Amino acid sequence: MYYLDSEKKKDFFVKHGNGAADTGSPEAQIAIYSFRIAHLTEHLKNNRKDFNTQRSLIALVAKRRNALNYLTKKDITRYRAIIKELGLRH
Repeated sequence: MYYLDSEKKKDFFVKHGNGAADTGSPEAQIAIYSFRIAHLTEHLKNNRKDFNTQRSLIALVAKRRNALNYLTKKDITRYRAIIKELGLRH
């Protein structure tokens, strides 16, 4: 079973976006990136020599950072809300 199936994605879009069809909102994207980062981090704890996954993790962290920077410039209150909701730190 895939760790991030379409039902889980829909849940993220409903919870963090403006509905199940709102796949492009920065909040929903950041939430999915955070879920994937947590999953890859757990994988790397058990498989420390998996360098392809390590590279993918670094790319995901950069994508999330770019989305957070975009949200900071666009609307700081939405940025603060998603940071608080997901428990991230700058």
